[in-house]
Order: sequence, then C-alpha cells, then structure tokens
Amino acid sequence: MERKPDRVSAMKQLLDQVKTSLPLDQPGIFSCGPTNNCVGCPKKLLDLVDAEVNYWDAAIAQGVIPSFGDISRFGKLCRNVSRGLQRNDIQSHH
Repeated sequence: MERKPDRVSAMKQLLDQVKTSLPLDQPGIFSCGPTNNCVGCPKKLLDLVDAEVNYWDAAIAQGVIPSFGDISRFGKLCRNVSRGLQRNDIQSHH
C-alpha cells in the first residue's frame, strides 16, 4: 500500500500543480476596457492565487507545516479560480 504524502509534501505538490496549470506568469493575456465582458476579474483571481502561492512557498521554506484545512482551502480556491478562467475563455495549461 502506497503511503500518503505528509502535509508539507501534499502542499508542495499542490503548489507545483498550480504553477504549471494556471497562467500566473502571463499577465498580458488580460485586457480590461469598456468592451471587456469579463465574468469576475480573471487578473484579480490570478493575483489572489499568486499571493497564496508566494505565501506558502515562503511559509514552507521557514518550516511552517500547513494544516489539512489549509491544503483543502487552497485547493478549493484554485479550483474556483480555474472555473472563473474557463468562464472567461482563458485556458489553463494542462
């Protein structure tokens, strides 16, 4: 039977997945203006995820161990942001 990852490993795996699947490094894909018909603001959604990624990268580097709730909340945030991007026809990398 395969052992489940510890909480730090689980959060690191989630962070790696988010970094490769969401377009956090492509701010130029958004254009706001009078003709823009965004549903929610994709840039703000990605800024929120980016801030969480930066926080957890730094926290883990300092030895903070995320709780199961932290991992769950971060995963839920990322799923919701991914759905928000899909509503705006912005594709995530898979």
